[in-house]
Amino acid sequence: MPGTDFKDSRVDTDSRKYMGVRSSMKTAFITGANIGQANLLVKALSSQGWRVFAGVLPGAPTDLKTGGNITVVDQDVSSTESVNKSAEVVAQALNGGGIDLLMNVAGVANIAVGVIEGANLAQAERLFQINLFGQLRVIQAFLPMVRKAGAGARIANYSSGAILANPVGAGVYNMTKHAIHGMTLTLRHELASFGIQVTSIIPGGVLTAMSANSHENTKKTWAQQPDAVRAVYEPTLGNVMMKVLPDMLEKTGSTPEQALEGTLKILAKKKWAPMEYLGADVKPMGVMRRLLSDSQLESMMRMTFKIPKYKA
Repeated sequence: MPGTDFKDSRVDTDSRKYMGVRSSMKTAFITGANIGQANLLVKALSSQGWRVFAGVLPGAPTDLKTGGNITVVDQDVSSTESVNKSAEVVAQALNGGGIDLLMNVAGVANIAVGVIEGANLAQAERLFQINLFGQLRVIQAFLPMVRKAGAGARIANYSSGAILANPVGAGVYNMTKHAIHGMTLTLRHELASFGIQVTSIIPGGVLTAMSANSHENTKKTWAQQPDAVRAVYEPTLGNVMMKVLPDMLEKTGSTPEQALEGTLKILAKKKWAPMEYLGADVKPMGVMRRLLSDSQLESMMRMTFKIPKYKA
């Protein structure tokens, strides 16, 4: 995040043990690195001896600068032209070399928020352009360089714990993240013969700039729903969206440092599962997903979210 001095954080010293297996000047490209988790990952990996290319949205504030092991590359994942140009910049810098780790982190959440019936379709398309098609653009542009790195290269696509919980009021966001995991599952088949591993990182709530002021942001976005839609859903779901869910985020969400440490542990694993869970709030849901039927998990989530039952 802006102003974060990573070298002063606890994770910078403790995390070294997690990255020992890949510390001999490997190369990584990380999207969405202006602020947040991607920003911290750039600093963490560069401190471990990685050469890191940091994709940053042109004109957006960031504390990253080109120097040492870090190369800042302008990249707007919602633009095919921008992504292709960023790939050309990286390919030229690598001079025929490959990328050992591609991390698709860039994404947004506070767009097209609200119940599906009232979703703004223009905003929904924008969300898909960033979250889903942004990752697809990056995969298509950078995969040739990942293949050049050979067997052992990796791709991590950021999905979300929302695909396990499917919280109300975040339907369009959930759709983008479900689609990302679908892309991951297909890539795992398509790239298995090359020895390239792919996973969906499934983070729970992280207390970052994107999730800050969740109570106020939820109220503002709910107020933007059509009046007729609010009148229908507020009696049953208003409390869920404007109190229960924000309360859960503030109570159980991980700090950026905790999320970073968890990510470094995932990167150190020799073999990736299709889903890699990140955060104390989402890991139990991963266990329940294996133990419970879909209907049982759905019922449990409704109770957790305090969604009222139908009354005849």
